[in-house]
Amino acid sequence: MNAPMRYDRRLLFGFQLDPLTLNDVLRRCSTAIQTRERLLIGVLNAAKIVKARRDDLLRNSLLDCDVLLADGQSVVWASKLVKRPLPERVAGIDLFEQLLALADQQQRSIYLLGAKPEVLEKLKAVVAQRYPGARLAGSHHGYFADADSESIAQDIAQSGADMLFIGMTSPRKEIFLAKYGPSLNVPVLHGVGGSFDIMAGHTKRAPVAWQRAGMEWAYRVVQEPRRMWWRYFSTNTSFILLTLAELLRPAHPFEAPRIQASASGIRHI
Repeated sequence: MNAPMRYDRRLLFGFQLDPLTLNDVLRRCSTAIQTRERLLIGVLNAAKIVKARRDDLLRNSLLDCDVLLADGQSVVWASKLVKRPLPERVAGIDLFEQLLALADQQQRSIYLLGAKPEVLEKLKAVVAQRYPGARLAGSHHGYFADADSESIAQDIAQSGADMLFIGMTSPRKEIFLAKYGPSLNVPVLHGVGGSFDIMAGHTKRAPVAWQRAGMEWAYRVVQEPRRMWWRYFSTNTSFILLTLAELLRPAHPFEAPRIQASASGIRHI
């Protein structure tokens, strides 16, 4: 078994980020699967940094993660500007694809939770074609009633999956993980956002050149200008101001409260 990685986390915008490369994270995941120890992965971009200032649920769900990664190129640039550099961006969808490749190579099992039923069926077909060695332990779409949450959690726990990928939006993902996470018995848990839709071909990801330039947000604006332009304008402006503030005086680290979850939501205590 590989020795655990030792490094100093980077305090940025109140969060302790892990200065890991994509390959580093894959090694951590492989070890977690071997030891059957939980590795809850969180990803942080400019929008989440801004939103976390006013969204307690989002903030505390990020603080609960075992590994917190920079999913936005702007976060990597900001880390270098304030002299607390992160090595690279680890995009959630890139990690999703590489973990599927790991499952393919090592014949590991996966559970897919999220997306619309028709998108999930297409995703399962794509995964079976691209990653034939990955064993599908189970799946369920993300449009289920709250009353069905417990039975779905039991199905995940009984599946014996090595990895759980959750393609649900906030706060449903956070509520589900807070309530059932400890009982799921899955080593690697990764919330992949809209990656199910992209891999299934339902939506398009920005071209590689746009990704490298940190302009994926602009690609979304081009696709949906009326709906997206103000969201990204306000978010990006707020992030720039937060970065300037971080340059002058680093934000104090957030403290994670204890969390109690119920069918109606999450209560901080």
